[in-house]
Amino acid sequence: MNIDKSKIKKIVLAYSGGLDTSVIIPWLKENYNNPEIIAVSANVGQGDELEGLEEKAKNSGAAKLVVANLEEEYVNDYLLPCLKADAKYEGYLLGTANARPLIAKALAEVAIKEGADAIAHGATGKGNDQVRFELGIKHFAPDMPIIAPWREWDLVSREDEIDYAAAHHVPLRISKETNYSKDKNLWHLSHEGLDLEDPSLEPTYEKPGFLEMGVSPLDAPDKPTYLQLDFEKGVPVALDGQEMPLMEILEKLNKVGGENGIGLLDLVENRLVGMKSRGLYETPGGSILYFAHEYLETITLDKQVQHKKSELAIAYGELVYDGQWFTPLREALAAFVDKTQECVTGSVKLKLYKGNIIKAGVTSPNSLYSTELATFDESDYDQAEAAGFINLFGLLIQVQAKLDAKNKD
Repeated sequence: MNIDKSKIKKIVLAYSGGLDTSVIIPWLKENYNNPEIIAVSANVGQGDELEGLEEKAKNSGAAKLVVANLEEEYVNDYLLPCLKADAKYEGYLLGTANARPLIAKALAEVAIKEGADAIAHGATGKGNDQVRFELGIKHFAPDMPIIAPWREWDLVSREDEIDYAAAHHVPLRISKETNYSKDKNLWHLSHEGLDLEDPSLEPTYEKPGFLEMGVSPLDAPDKPTYLQLDFEKGVPVALDGQEMPLMEILEKLNKVGGENGIGLLDLVENRLVGMKSRGLYETPGGSILYFAHEYLETITLDKQVQHKKSELAIAYGELVYDGQWFTPLREALAAFVDKTQECVTGSVKLKLYKGNIIKAGVTSPNSLYSTELATFDESDYDQAEAAGFINLFGLLIQVQAKLDAKNKD
């Protein structure tokens, strides 16, 4: 969409207070005829990153800051569906990808309410977030112009942005030496850039200040930590016997998981735009929840459902990763997942030790596991009946072998 800059009087900007969005405010005012900038920050659990944000936004040139408090909606309407689906992308637990659709929804709602002429974001032209933001915006505001400065300006690196910020007196919390690209929310923290761009280099897990949600497994306690999670229909409802909202469970698991070095993922992933990129992810609580949920499913789902659900988890993860949250297929898969979760009720015990999540027991009133059938001791199972089953199961193999032998003669 070609944008007539002279008609852009008011812009809603997805604002985090990080490098990209801080620089974008003065750049928009310089390059779009000095429009009014309304900075919108989505609170999805990034904690102290919100401190001082209003002052910083205004000092950078914004007219005002709108904070959208989305934590509970994020946990219940975006994280939970992914958890129930066991959705991942190449091992990544979708911590940025599953937040972007909700943030896009909030941006569109503020833009419509404020009568904005455009929405701007700080995602680069190389990454996935530009797609996630813009597909979400198109769903809620299909005719809204979208401005992506990284696809327009002549700044070619984050170092250029830092220089631009200095020239325009934009306050920053980083330097060229601490210039990792990060995204933090209640679910995870991602790190990209600097030395991580070289996959031959080991991440500096033990460097003070590098990890923010936990510690290196090497620095974790020498003593294991046990915990119990209770689920009802696939939803975590209690931790160590205490019922509490999912958001509170996640916060507690982030703490205990981080302390035990849980949830570190060093991943070279295949971006939607075609290139490979490397990221380091901290997902302590989320890793525990995924592990526990899949553990419980091993005794509550039958073979066909479990296998098909595993296949569709890949498709679900790809849809979320690719920004296609608001699509009929994602919604259809979610309906399938909800049906599978009707029997996923029970308790899971886990042992956390130096970065490892270890199974320590699982029970369910809906368990399909029968000790009487599986035991090596005497049971009601008639082993002689297996011969007939094998004969029928192998009939095609037998017929094919005879045909092959006949054709060789």
